[in-house]
Amino acid sequence: MAIRLRTASPAATALLTAALTAAAAPAAARPIPSGSPGPPDRAGATHLVFDKNQRDPADSRVRLVESGTGRVLADYRAGSGQGGTAGRDECAKNKGWLPDGTYRVLSHTTRKKGGRDGINGYAVHVADKVCRDGRTRRTELFLHSEMRSDGTQGVAVPGRDSPYRWDGDGDYRSRGCVKLAPADLKHLFAAAQRYGWPTMLKVVK
Repeated sequence: MAIRLRTASPAATALLTAALTAAAAPAAARPIPSGSPGPPDRAGATHLVFDKNQRDPADSRVRLVESGTGRVLADYRAGSGQGGTAGRDECAKNKGWLPDGTYRVLSHTTRKKGGRDGINGYAVHVADKVCRDGRTRRTELFLHSEMRSDGTQGVAVPGRDSPYRWDGDGDYRSRGCVKLAPADLKHLFAAAQRYGWPTMLKVVK
């Protein structure tokens, strides 16, 4: 006795084809959520660039760049120095922005405890640098923000600029370190965790 095979309807065939095509297609890229986990660190896969804005140091840029290809993986507003003439003097300790050049990234943490006069929460520590006068060494250099040591925002203090809270554009000014808004710094950490932690920072203008 001959066996008759059932033929799928055109509609069922179309649905099956669409499902197989979707399964084979690559997943669409999605924004990296703040604080998202990722694969283990891949040191050396990326580096950081701090691009100084001569007209407005508080509106400079920090970029996470794929080493080898130069592809920009993430880009954020950042500031360094106190602004004005002194803020553009790389040899002015606690006032001027970072000296041009290449820095080793020494460490990163999400729980730095610096107290009221220090750096708290998310921070990337980079090596010291001698400025262009050949004598003045800039020390205690970080990429950081303003937050509590656990990464949360402090309580707003009327009429005062809290060191534990991002109060606005004025907080892009620093005593020489590179500062980012809290959400941007957390996003940078998530991007570095995903693409590989940078081993160096390049400061350019």
